[in-house]
Amino acid sequence: MGENIESCSCNIIHEDVVRRVRKKIPREETLIDLAELFKIFGDSTRIKIICALFVSEMCVCDIAALLKMNQSAISHQLRILKQARLVKFRKEGKVVYYSLDDNHVQQIFDCGLAHINHK
Repeated sequence: MGENIESCSCNIIHEDVVRRVRKKIPREETLIDLAELFKIFGDSTRIKIICALFVSEMCVCDIAALLKMNQSAISHQLRILKQARLVKFRKEGKVVYYSLDDNHVQQIFDCGLAHINHK
């Protein structure tokens, strides 16, 4: 039921194209890191947290209330986002506030959203 993939019926390898493209592809380690980053965006709870942090920095309690989840689950997701350098935190007394790490997070999100909304 899947779509047929068109394939080349010739036996000629375009070595110049292969060499040129090979030089442009990032190193394997970089590609693995990129794949890991995109995995982080593969969870709807993390996406919701990121969306909330676009609007305002928030503490775990507020994010939990917003998403109607327990604080433990939110803390777990924030740890993953922090390890991926997508969020950062600051302490104010006993309260920990989370925010987006930098504007790249918004750019990644906006690119993905533009892609899925493209008709």
